[in-house]
Amino acid sequence: MGRVAGIKIEVHWTFVLLLIWVVFLDVQRGGTTASALMNIALILFLFVCVVMHELGHSLTARKFNIATKKITLLPIGGVASIEKMPENPTQELLVALAGPAVNVVLAFLLYLVVPMQTYLSLDAANLERLLSAPSFQTMLFYLFIANIMLVVFNLIPAFPMDGGRVLRALLSYSMGRVKATDIAASVGQVFAIIFFVLGLLFNPFLVLIALFIFIGAYGENQMVKQTSMIEGYQIENAMLTNITLLHPEDTIEKAIDLILAGTEKHFIVVDQKRIVGILYQKDIIGHVKYGSMKIKDIMKQKFRTVTKNEELKTFFDLVSKEGQRFFPVTGIDGTLEGAIDMHNVSEFLLIRSQLIQ
Repeated sequence: MGRVAGIKIEVHWTFVLLLIWVVFLDVQRGGTTASALMNIALILFLFVCVVMHELGHSLTARKFNIATKKITLLPIGGVASIEKMPENPTQELLVALAGPAVNVVLAFLLYLVVPMQTYLSLDAANLERLLSAPSFQTMLFYLFIANIMLVVFNLIPAFPMDGGRVLRALLSYSMGRVKATDIAASVGQVFAIIFFVLGLLFNPFLVLIALFIFIGAYGENQMVKQTSMIEGYQIENAMLTNITLLHPEDTIEKAIDLILAGTEKHFIVVDQKRIVGILYQKDIIGHVKYGSMKIKDIMKQKFRTVTKNEELKTFFDLVSKEGQRFFPVTGIDGTLEGAIDMHNVSEFLLIRSQLIQ
C-alpha cells in the first residue's frame, strides 16, 4: 500500500475474505446496501487504527535503534515485523505499551467528537435502533468502542501479544530474561487454549488468534533459550572450516556433483582469493537443466560476510535482518576462513544443550 515513516505497509490477500465475511453477515441480518457499505468503511477505518497501533510499536523501537521491515494487515489484526525486541526490560516495556497507548489517544479524540451523552441516555431499544442506522456519527461511535477493545484485548497477558510482552518485561526486572520468557510463554499458551475453546463456541477468528499466540509463544521461548546458550561464544566456535570453494568460471554441473557427493548445500565463489559471490542450493536446483552454464551467471553477488571474532548471536540478528542464512566468515584482515549457516549453528546448539544438562 506504500510506506509510512519508511516502513512498508502491506495487506495480506486474506484480508479480502474478512470484508466478504462482514458483508455476508450483514446480508444475513437483512441489511441494506447502505449498512453493508458502512460496515466495510468501519473495517477499513478500524484497520487504519491498527496500522497506527503498529506504528506506535515500530517508531518507539526505532528510538532504540531497532528497525521495522514492514507492517502486514491480516484478518486477525496487524503484525509489525520488528527486527527484534529490546532485551532491556524498560525498553521492551515502552515498545510493548506504545501500541495500546496510540489506541488510548485515538479513543480519547473520538470521545471528544462523539456525543456520548446521547448514546448513554437512550434505553436499550432506542440505542439498538440508533446504532443499526448507517451514519457517520454511528461509525465514529463504533470506532471509539473498537479502540477501547483493542487496548483491553492487546493488554491481555498472552505472550507474544502486547500484554504478554509487558508481563515479560516486568518479570525481567526480578529474574533472568530466559525464565521471564518461559513464564510469559506458558501464560500465553494457557490463554491460547482458552481462546481456542471460545473460538470453537463463538467466533472462528479467535481460533486463528489462538494458533498465532500458541505457536508464537513457543517459537520465541525457544529462540530466547537458544540465545542464552550461545552467550559468550563467537562465530568461530560454530563455523564450518572444511568447505569447498568454487570459481566463477566453474559450471553448474560441477556444483551439482558436489551436492550429490557430500553434505554441502551452499558454496562460496572465490576469484583470486577474493569472495565474489554465493551460490545457493535453490539456484543450483533451479538450473539443473543447464549444466554447462557458468556459476557466475547465477551466483548472488549481493551478500553479507561476518568476522570470526563477532558474537555468535550476531548470526541470528543477521538472519532476521537480512534474510540470509549462509555467510562467509573472514578473519580480521578480511581473508576467507570458513562459513556459517543455520544447519551448523543448530548442531552447535544441540551439542551445547546436551553439555549443560
